[in-house]
Amino acid sequence: MKKIILIITLLWSFILSPKAIVKPTEEFYVNDYANILSNEVEEYIITHSKELAASTKAQIVVVTVPNLEGEDLETYANKLFNYFQIGDAKENNGLLLLLALEEREFRVEVGYGLEGVLTDGLTGRYQDEYIIPYLKDDNWNEGIKNGYAAFYKKICDYYQIATSESPIKVDDKEKKSDSEFALGIIVAISYGVLLGVLWENWRGKKKKTRKYHPFMFAFILNILMIIFVWLKIRVWLFTYLLFELQGFFGFWAVVHGGGHIRLGGGGFSSGGHSSFGGSGGGGRSGGGGSSRHF
Repeated sequence: MKKIILIITLLWSFILSPKAIVKPTEEFYVNDYANILSNEVEEYIITHSKELAASTKAQIVVVTVPNLEGEDLETYANKLFNYFQIGDAKENNGLLLLLALEEREFRVEVGYGLEGVLTDGLTGRYQDEYIIPYLKDDNWNEGIKNGYAAFYKKICDYYQIATSESPIKVDDKEKKSDSEFALGIIVAISYGVLLGVLWENWRGKKKKTRKYHPFMFAFILNILMIIFVWLKIRVWLFTYLLFELQGFFGFWAVVHGGGHIRLGGGGFSSGGHSSFGGSGGGGRSGGGGSSRHF
């Protein structure tokens, strides 16, 4: 009798598993078969998923695969969800985030126990707002991490667990980028004016023999500011220098042009991607969730 049960179990596992049987990794919560995630992102997911499972028994698992081996995305995700046994066996509170690299498709698969809070509409909206825009630019790490954080926060809210996670919506990211860009312009122009003031001050004193004069001090400050902007805010260097020169010559125009500031006639437009500146307990999937192509 035991042999019959074992054979049935093995056959059932074979039926439920995808064509290319992928087994859960030792970490379980991250299975990066496509090899696109950084160690930092993997550690972030593992740490948060372990804490969530310990508090609520809910499990969030991330899987990336090179391709679907001819399967459609929804079928593959459902089989994978059951084969991995994501979520608590009784509460069915598992969540699978699946990325198929070659097909450029993403699927959110939800267990029965979470379908009330993670509805199909919500999982689709979360993908559109937190994940897909990044994946379209092949930004796998930021897309997966940001999407994971959004679902993690939603589940924490559902179980009334405090969390400091703050996923960024695409529109919020754009607003933040615009405000930082404007701030960067103001800072650049201000430094240009400062450079002009110190230059005029030094010229007025005509003490060229001084070892450390204001102009050199301003020059060093500007070099440090350029380095900071280049490394931390990721603005193109010529953008910063453009507004730097506008500030300097704007001041020069005030001093030597009768009090009228005359900046360059052409505006500047930022384009492209430049910006100021991202083991399961046996649950079963109810087939809920949503898919997106990127």
